[in-house]
Amino acid sequence: MSTTRNNLLMFKKLLVVAAGMFAFGYALVPMYKAICEFTGINILALGERELPGSGSARAKATNTQIDTSRTITVEFDANARGPWRFKPAQSSLQVHPGEMMTVMYEFENVQDRVMSAQAIPSYAPRQAAAHFNKLECFCFNQYTLAPGEKKEWPVVFVIDPKLGKDVTTITLSYTFFEVGSKTPPAPTAALSVLPKVGAGV
Repeated sequence: MSTTRNNLLMFKKLLVVAAGMFAFGYALVPMYKAICEFTGINILALGERELPGSGSARAKATNTQIDTSRTITVEFDANARGPWRFKPAQSSLQVHPGEMMTVMYEFENVQDRVMSAQAIPSYAPRQAAAHFNKLECFCFNQYTLAPGEKKEWPVVFVIDPKLGKDVTTITLSYTFFEVGSKTPPAPTAALSVLPKVGAGV
């Protein structure tokens, strides 16, 4: 009788130990992420934070192989639908597929009133859109600026190496318009470079 009780007691203890080990192992993942986010030592954990247009794309991009045998010219275009200033900090970049790049866009509200606006992007040639991966972008977000206020917003992007080799130039175009007004069509400036892209093929 005592042997049976001892065995039952041991069995219960083993069950508790096994359950505790399982719970500890299950809790390791969120604990690890929390520690990494707090200390900032793990880029994977940092990449999973919610950034505009990023998701987990930033973490994936760090593992993308850079194709140094190809160079693509990325042109930046800006269209302001209203009395304000909106432009890229530079007109173009030379980019290798798989290489993470950043371009800044500058905006200034030159009006004497508060305004809210947002931007919509467009690409040329159109097939490049599926391979132009923006990891951080101000597009589709609404921003409120005070009179005379200036802002700078980054666009962090990677061009997928799977992009067809016939594409040597990509134009990223933004139209910035006031919230509440009629949403403008896709930027026409990007479409105007299509003959130029075709000529470079």
